Amino acid sequence: MQAPVDTSSNRKIPVAAVIAVLLRGDEVLLVSRKNPPDVGLWGFPGGKMDFGETMEAAAVRELYEETGVRAQARHVLTALNAYGKDEAGELLQHFVLLAVLCEWQSGEPVAADDAADAGWFRLQALQDGALELSQDVLAVAQMALRAQGMSLS
Repeated sequence: MQAPVDTSSNRKIPVAAVIAVLLRGDEVLLVSRKNPPDVGLWGFPGGKMDFGETMEAAAVRELYEETGVRAQARHVLTALNAYGKDEAGELLQHFVLLAVLCEWQSGEPVAADDAADAGWFRLQALQDGALELSQDVLAVAQMALRAQGMSLS
């Protein structure tokens, strides 16, 4: 017997999305978000997964759509929750973000699609607080460094 399916349009469920974590030497690729959540904050390129798309393919696609940079997906680093709230603090959006470590192949970042700006930033600048970052950006960048056998000193 099959479980009943809730088809009501009022039901709110988390949305699966990806972020592409891309390091090149001592720099990380970040975009300034154009759309909620985190408008104006710097974070990793990413977005919603398409139905039937793998996490890795979604990360590579979103990276290219938002920056024009080509990369190869390596593996999932971690999963995070991201929330979009209105001015009163009411929850409007809930994303489950899969952080995919990618390896740079070609291209320099040019903001497009959901990105207002894009660029390579020294990892030390993230640690020093030089940018207004989305939640967990520094922690995920540090995970990526560790996954590649490096660390921020």
